[in-house]
Amino acid sequence: MKFNFKEITSRDDHLAPGHRLCAGCGAGIAVRNVLKTLHEGDHAVIGNATGCLEVSTYMYPYTAYTDSYIHNAFENAGSTMSGVETAYRVLKKRGKIDDTYKFITFGGDGGTYDIGLQSLSGAAERGHDFTYVCYDNGAYMNTGIQRSSATPMYADTTTTPTGKESNGKPQPRKDLTQIMVAHNIPYVAQTTFLGNFRDLYLKSEKAIYTEGPTFLNIMAPCPRGWRYNTEDLMEICRLGVETCYWPLFEVVNGHWILTYEPKEKLPIEDFLRPQGRFRHMFKKGNEYLIEAFQKEVDKRWNELLEKCE
Repeated sequence: MKFNFKEITSRDDHLAPGHRLCAGCGAGIAVRNVLKTLHEGDHAVIGNATGCLEVSTYMYPYTAYTDSYIHNAFENAGSTMSGVETAYRVLKKRGKIDDTYKFITFGGDGGTYDIGLQSLSGAAERGHDFTYVCYDNGAYMNTGIQRSSATPMYADTTTTPTGKESNGKPQPRKDLTQIMVAHNIPYVAQTTFLGNFRDLYLKSEKAIYTEGPTFLNIMAPCPRGWRYNTEDLMEICRLGVETCYWPLFEVVNGHWILTYEPKEKLPIEDFLRPQGRFRHMFKKGNEYLIEAFQKEVDKRWNELLEKCE
């Protein structure tokens, strides 16, 4: 894809204004800009697992999407789109549909890492031609900021509260991107909002227009759950990348490619400090929590470097 920022941003929006997502929410930014990469004249069928995005962009009979939209349950986003994509191929073969449609499913980490993993895995294994986009905000934000398997280690959530008896979630976050690579699908990528969104645009276009099942994992911060100032969204994303907490890479037909390497890798506390969910880690005596978090980030970063070309 030849990158032309002005041309891409001037395209019509497939996510209309007027939705009820919070100011400073990463989910709406992810959806709006992923859909910006649809080619002129192409239509989309949008699937949406239950979650923040669904309740904020859809209230029957109204929807914020300009394309066909399906709200499905937490657990079956992958299987729902599998059925729609299969029906499309049959109708196309019979000559009953002439237009080109792309099939794109959005789900949060609760509906992707956890509850919906089985249907996503099945759709990927069967080889359906669709793109699954996870907007990863690191918890079940819609239902009260409960921990998910995407919640980072030591994060304060309503089900892993910090206090005298707890330092937050004790387990490291699940590496879902790597799990999807293990399905041997043609394209998997990890991205977020950085600079002029070049990385997000390029990977979204590749995912949507690569034949077969593809997967995008987008770090999409949540101001309510992460407890940062609304205007700091882009800075939080930048720090996630520069500290290598959220590295940017893609896997094309099994080949790992690092798409951004920080000139100077920042310490993880630069990413943690602006977020209220990690405030307890900076109390006197808790230095070992930051050290353990840094050790986990370094381990995953070095493993990624070994995999990448």
